[in-house]
Amino acid sequence: MEKVRVFDCAEQIVRAIPGGLLLTTKADKVNSMVISWGSLGIEWGKPIFTVYVREGRFTRSQLDAHPEFTINVPVGKPDPGIFRVCGYQSGYSLDKVAEAGLTLVKSELVDVPGIVQYPLTLECRVVFRQKQPIELIDPKFHSDYPQDVPGTAPLANRDAHIAYYGEIVNAYLA
Repeated sequence: MEKVRVFDCAEQIVRAIPGGLLLTTKADKVNSMVISWGSLGIEWGKPIFTVYVREGRFTRSQLDAHPEFTINVPVGKPDPGIFRVCGYQSGYSLDKVAEAGLTLVKSELVDVPGIVQYPLTLECRVVFRQKQPIELIDPKFHSDYPQDVPGTAPLANRDAHIAYYGEIVNAYLA
C-alpha cells in the first residue's frame, strides 16, 4: 500500500466520478456498487467524500448497520465486467465480490476493504447522513425519480437518495 494525500489526487478522483467509482461497504458481507454521483470537499475542517444512495439499495442497509465505506477509484480503464456486475446487480441477491472477481485489500483504519482493480482508495467513516426529500429537489431533476418505477429497479427509480458524508481518514494506492 502506498499512502497518498487525498487532495493531491483530487482532480483524478473528481474526473472519475461521472464514469463510475466503486462504493464498498461491509456489514452482512462486503458489497461494492458503482456510483457516478459523489462530492469531494471539506466540511467541519475535515476532508469529506459524500455519497448518495437510494433508500431501497442493499448498500443503504449496509451503511446504516456499519457506517464506514471505501471509495475505490479506477486508475486507467476499468474492467467493464466489474461495472456490469457492480452497477446493475443487487447485493440483496448476489455476492458481487465473487461474481465480479474483485480482489480485496485490508484497509488500515476502517473495517471495509479496498479493491485492487480500483486501486486509489479512500477510507471513510460516516459523520452525517440526510435524506434528500424529492419535493425539495429542483423539478428539472424529478425525471431521476419516476414514481411508477419500483425502488428495486436499477438506475432511476422512485426512491429518494440519502447523502452519507464520510470523513476521509486514510487514502492509499493498493
